Amino acid sequence: MDVTDKSRIWFTVVNVYAASKTASRLWTEAETRLKARGVTYHGNRTGRSGNAMEITFDACVAGYRKFVAVGGDGTVHDVLNGIASYIDWSSETSSDIDFSHFTLGVIPLGSGNDWIRSTGVPRNIEKAVDLLADPEISSQDVVRTSVMDEQGNPISVSYMANIAGIGIDARVCERVNAAKTQGKRGKILYLTSLIHAIRNRKPALAKVTCDGKTIFDGAYLSMAFGVGKYSGGGMRQTPNAVLDDGLLDVTVIPDLPLMRIAREVPRLFTGTFHKVPELIMAKCRTVTVVPDASSSAEPAEVDGEVIGKVPVRFDVLDSKINIVVGRRL
Repeated sequence: MDVTDKSRIWFTVVNVYAASKTASRLWTEAETRLKARGVTYHGNRTGRSGNAMEITFDACVAGYRKFVAVGGDGTVHDVLNGIASYIDWSSETSSDIDFSHFTLGVIPLGSGNDWIRSTGVPRNIEKAVDLLADPEISSQDVVRTSVMDEQGNPISVSYMANIAGIGIDARVCERVNAAKTQGKRGKILYLTSLIHAIRNRKPALAKVTCDGKTIFDGAYLSMAFGVGKYSGGGMRQTPNAVLDDGLLDVTVIPDLPLMRIAREVPRLFTGTFHKVPELIMAKCRTVTVVPDASSSAEPAEVDGEVIGKVPVRFDVLDSKINIVVGRRL
């Protein structure tokens, strides 16, 4: 089969470790539905064949351009980054390929499944497969996240599909990911991890710059940066984010008293978090977060994966990736 043919075929990247390692059983259900709907697909599983990023990169080299992340938000993140790795690799040969040449769908088998809350893809496996049989395609922004050294030079790069966080947000991800390795899952896991992080909060100092303008300089508890609205099993730290508006939504939570924080936590789940008056919120294309010299460097996470510590820079890319949606965005 030539490259042109492969570019029209779905390539499924199955994360066998998703859903507390029950993804293999759930994938059997999804495969049955794919065959029943006549969906042509090739694919591979994580494990001996490599991780999801490596599998996706190799599939891109082979000519595939339509991908299905079979797993949770972490799998979506890894597939996106596999595509990004291929684009970066291709640029070395003067190729003009970008994210607009690729399509990303999902069969949600994860515990959080926050990205699909913005795309309208149903959690039901059969209904999610039905979207692949007769897909409605939209597009969304991709954000390049660069962990930098003290001179502002990038030392590692990751690409974001949904939401990133610094401070408490990243510490919650650290705790949730550790619990997942023990087989724990569910919305309550995110909530208990959030409560633990708030009770053990450690304010840090940093300056946040959006499109060249300083919007915050001081002590903070947490920051969120999103093209999507949802994270942490349904929390809305960036409730006004739009997937395809070309902008990154920024929410900075300053250092606040414990009781004040506790009183506003329910707003994270009702979509009214933006009404908390102390929050600093903005929309922009480029954001930098630089820690104060007297402050410790806080961890940063992207799509639930801890990628390093501040300083960090976020850039909304010019090219958007095509995505399968459950409703018109």
